[in-house]
Amino acid sequence: MDFNTLFRLLLTFNATSLLVIVYLVQREITFGGFIADPSLPGLKTAISGLSYVLYLAIPIVLTGLSLRLSRRLGSDTFQSGQVVSIEHANNSFLPSYLGYFFVALSINSFQTLVFVYLILFIFTYRSQALYFNPLFLLYGYEFYNVSTSSHVTLFLISKESFRTPKEVVIDKVYRINDYTLIDRG
Repeated sequence: MDFNTLFRLLLTFNATSLLVIVYLVQREITFGGFIADPSLPGLKTAISGLSYVLYLAIPIVLTGLSLRLSRRLGSDTFQSGQVVSIEHANNSFLPSYLGYFFVALSINSFQTLVFVYLILFIFTYRSQALYFNPLFLLYGYEFYNVSTSSHVTLFLISKESFRTPKEVVIDKVYRINDYTLIDRG
């Protein structure tokens, strides 16, 4: 398996893992459930709280890792005048992503969670269109739909705040796939 495939698998996991976290929190599945001594309720509560922190930390840390690994992807550029239109995409994908949370809240069994997660993972990975991960927002990244002079629409992930097409001049962007690029700044 090549690096790009492994990288896209990591991005897909990062983007879909919050579904599992919401399920675990909603079902109150924590490491505290392994403590058999009911006479220690304070310890059990602390361990449960720690569980929730760890659940969130895993995809946040893996998202940071994926950002660091993005340097190993193939690169491209945006020359002056190459971008003819730009649209901020943060708000357009967030409602769809929040739909995953509502799905997670309605899942009643672990088997259903596994089945739904696998379907979601496969569709997200195979869509190849873009890798919207709201955790990138925590790292200061913004999402843009850009159209080029070649009539190609691309999904750009960048820390820059672009308002007009002429501002999009980037010496090096990393290519996640044919339609998704990340600007490391």
